[in-house]
Amino acid sequence: MINFSKIKKIFSQEAKLIEIKNPKNVIFVGDTHGDFEASEKVIEKYLKPGNKIVFLGDYIDRGPHSKENLDYLLGQKEKFPNQIYLLQGNHEGHHILEFSPADFWENLNEDEYKKYTEIVEKFPLVAVVRDIIALHGALPQVKDLKEINKIELGSERWLQITWGDFVEEPGKFLGFNPTTGRPQFGRDWFEKLMKRFEKKILIRSHQPTAPRYMFKDRCLTIFSSRAYATEPIIAIADLTGKIKSAKDLKILKIFP
Repeated sequence: MINFSKIKKIFSQEAKLIEIKNPKNVIFVGDTHGDFEASEKVIEKYLKPGNKIVFLGDYIDRGPHSKENLDYLLGQKEKFPNQIYLLQGNHEGHHILEFSPADFWENLNEDEYKKYTEIVEKFPLVAVVRDIIALHGALPQVKDLKEINKIELGSERWLQITWGDFVEEPGKFLGFNPTTGRPQFGRDWFEKLMKRFEKKILIRSHQPTAPRYMFKDRCLTIFSSRAYATEPIIAIADLTGKIKSAKDLKILKIFP
C-alpha cells in the first residue's frame, strides 16, 4: 500500500536538479512504460552499496502493468530515497499536457488521479554526475544548471526536457515534428548547452526513432520497456574509471 503523504514529502524535499555525489556506479534506466518486471529486475540486480539507479521517466501507459510499475517504484523510492531517483517524463505530465495513449491516467478515478498527479509532478527533472547529464527528452535552454531548479511545470523549458527530441542535423531549434508535435533540436543546440553545462555525455530516453548514439557518441538514447520494438537495455556508468564518450558506458540487456 502506497503511503502517498510520505512519498509526497520525499519528493517535495528533492530539488529538480539531482546532483549525485561519489557513487561507484550509476545505472540509468530508460522508459519502463508499464513493464513492471523490467523495473523489478533492474532494482533486484543493481541496488547495491555504492550504486545509484536513475530512472529517466515514463513509468506508465503503453505497457500492461502501469499501476504495478509505478507503485513498485514509489515503494522502492520510499525505502531507498538516496539510491533511487525517478525523473519526470512527458507521461508524468498528463495534467499539464494531455497525450495518447494514456491508459493509466484514463482508468483512474478522480481521487486516484489527484493523488498520483500530486506525486509525479514533483519528480525531479535532471540528474548530473561528474561529466554526465541525464534527463528524459532534450536539454533545456537555461543559463546554468542551477536554473533547472526554477523550471515550472508546463513552461517552455519543462517542455524541452520532457517532450524534446534530438535530430542528427545542424541547427538549434528545428521546429515541431509534424507527426508527433514534439519540439526538435539539432546539433548546435546540443553542443552549445553541453559546453555551457561543462558535461561530456547526455543520457536520455523518450525518442524511439533516435539512433542509440548521436553527436559524435556524446548523446545516448536508451529504452527499458518491452512496450517498444527494441530490446530493453540499461546503461551503466562505472565511475571508478574514465568516461570520455557514451560508448565508454556499459550497455546491458535487462532480459538476457
